[in-house]
Amino acid sequence: MEEELWFTLFTLAKMGAQSKTLDISSTKLGKKMNISQQTASRRLQQLEEKGWLVRKITRKGQLVRLTDQGMNMLLEIYLWLQTIFDKKPPILIIEGELFSGMREGGYYISVNGYNRQFKEKLGFDPYPGTLNLRLKSYSDLQTKKLLLNYPGILIDAFENKGRTFGQVKCFKTRINDKVDGAVLLIQRTHYGEDVLEVISPLYLREKLKLKDGEKIRLKIFLSHVEEKGS
Repeated sequence: MEEELWFTLFTLAKMGAQSKTLDISSTKLGKKMNISQQTASRRLQQLEEKGWLVRKITRKGQLVRLTDQGMNMLLEIYLWLQTIFDKKPPILIIEGELFSGMREGGYYISVNGYNRQFKEKLGFDPYPGTLNLRLKSYSDLQTKKLLLNYPGILIDAFENKGRTFGQVKCFKTRINDKVDGAVLLIQRTHYGEDVLEVISPLYLREKLKLKDGEKIRLKIFLSHVEEKGS
């Protein structure tokens, strides 16, 4: 189902709905995609419900335009394709300033639903705590926004004792070119958009002799496997 909606979104973008309001009927869209008018109408409704487009019904049809959320979905597909066709796995570099957080990371990492998935999907048992980095520069903040649209390693949401724990997207990373770990993009977090949280099988502050205020460099691998010797 999701793939069908993505392709419908792509078709509308090719017709110009990414940059202007498009006047289109479900009959015309159906012919364009070789599907029935009813199916085209249903998909437009579903795209609107997801917030991927806005539409206004008119006497002749409807006016539609892709939202920022819809464009982000197309960007995510583009980035998936990029990771498939690039000969060399793409890498992002981010620098942040180390600071002491709310000390909740150890608890969440130790929760069985998260810990088990970290071991299975990241290949290591994380130290019970996160390294918290505050992004200072405009470039690093924009890089994080780009990172949000890349497909990562998904840690699924789950329930435990009546409490819901949200989804986490991870990327393997190398900290200061010395220690391997993972960047966490947490669905539910108390931190703002200028913060990245990092985990590792090691106690990073001790291993790398780190103190608050120091600059930390992350080499983030956008494929699921880090490139050896990078």
